[in-house]
Amino acid sequence: MKPIRLVKGFLTVGGWTLASRGVGFARDVMMAAYLGAGPVAEAFLIAFSLPNMFRRFFAEGAFNMAFVPLFAKKLEAGEDAQGFARDAFSALGALLIVFTLIGTIAMPWLVWAMASGFVGDARFDLAVTFGRISFSYILFISLVALLSGVLTTLGRFTEASFVPVLLNLIFIAAMLLAARFGWDMGLTLAWTVPVTGLAQFAFAWWWARQAGFTLLPRWPRFTPELRRLAVIAGPAVLAGGVVQINLLVGRQVASFTEGAVAWLSYADRLYQLPLGVVGIAIGTVLLPDLSRRLRAGDEDGGRDSFNRGTEFALALTLPSAVALMVIASPLISVLFERGAFAASDTAPTALALAIYGLGLPAFVMQKVLQPLYYAREDTRRPFHFAVLSMVVNLAIAIGLLPIIGFSAAAWATTLSAWVMLAQLWYGARGMGAASSFDPRLRDRAPRIFAASLIMGGCLWGMAALLALPLATEGWRYGALLILILTGIISYFGFGNAIGAFDLSDFTKALRRKRG
Repeated sequence: MKPIRLVKGFLTVGGWTLASRGVGFARDVMMAAYLGAGPVAEAFLIAFSLPNMFRRFFAEGAFNMAFVPLFAKKLEAGEDAQGFARDAFSALGALLIVFTLIGTIAMPWLVWAMASGFVGDARFDLAVTFGRISFSYILFISLVALLSGVLTTLGRFTEASFVPVLLNLIFIAAMLLAARFGWDMGLTLAWTVPVTGLAQFAFAWWWARQAGFTLLPRWPRFTPELRRLAVIAGPAVLAGGVVQINLLVGRQVASFTEGAVAWLSYADRLYQLPLGVVGIAIGTVLLPDLSRRLRAGDEDGGRDSFNRGTEFALALTLPSAVALMVIASPLISVLFERGAFAASDTAPTALALAIYGLGLPAFVMQKVLQPLYYAREDTRRPFHFAVLSMVVNLAIAIGLLPIIGFSAAAWATTLSAWVMLAQLWYGARGMGAASSFDPRLRDRAPRIFAASLIMGGCLWGMAALLALPLATEGWRYGALLILILTGIISYFGFGNAIGAFDLSDFTKALRRKRG
């Protein structure tokens, strides 16, 4: 097997994820302009969140965490990896067909569980209708997640990372067509969901076939390997369920404040940009790399992978978190405030964004620490950690709701993320050399933190200077660009000067990527 180049993999996945999130952000700006924070927007956001929630529950957050290490080990040992992948593909597909039928029938109860505050107004019926149309997306996208696991384990990061771009491109095209021909925007978006799922599945299946893995459905066979997969995936599925309960609590809290579901969703999409670019890149590349190194007994290589992943995460996440907190209001105002998205929506959305920004490093660092467990086929301890985090999330969200309103959901998400990170770090201390910090990371981490704070000061000062242009139509886009460039130049300039990182590391990796 050809070894995975870690930094090249991070940059490849991160680059495509950045493209996907960038196009996705354009999609969200269009949706905000067409629907604002009104009832159709809230109903669609709840409906679309249902298949996405269960997708993370079944595939990305649980099934793949068990599948990738086992698949990687079979590849490394020269065993029948294709047969194992085919059995997993068939079993997951059969399970999801049944689940899709049940979910479609039970949609009113699912919507009630997600947003009981909708009961009694038009949002509830709209969400049920949109949900029934879009729920089949879970079948396609979960199988896409498995196929992407095959591709990334083979080192084919470009193919796996391009698939999410399709969703956003198709959504943008659908909204443009709906606006052009006068179609109902809510129904158009709902029908677009399963169409995008089918398109993503077709692309991922074809690329897996090109890589030598033709996965065709057949009657599921519960082989010993598949039973082992189920045993490992079980706690991960439960942990994924705990995470989704946290999201469910947030939606419930938000549903009792008109417009809050949309405010939190738009803020979530913006902070998901750095989280997706860095977190997904690390999680996608680090898990198969660690699995293969530990299978080969390469503890030193595993330690280097873990430390470089941590360094990469901190170098890109800490400045992003500081920026989201310092310039939350200009970001929301300039990027979203148009059409149906009113000026009165900016302040609550910016508040949610700043709170999410505080939790960004915790979310990304979870992606670094979790592979240490999953590469060892240890899914039980992350589940136990997730349960405690869920309790913290519930207590904060419900306890603070009467005091601070909808922002209790954002605070609960952020603080429970830090609790989860603390547990993962504490539990990883006994994993030997592969989980220990090396001298380079110990030296660079505080410098990265210092460079991020310096950048935050520069952003704060520049935002004050640009206050008038940022609020002036025709000037605000240029002013925001200047603000962002100020952050980039100050961070990388000061960071390179004080030894937080060496810019040559990035340029060398980019040259290898192009080569």
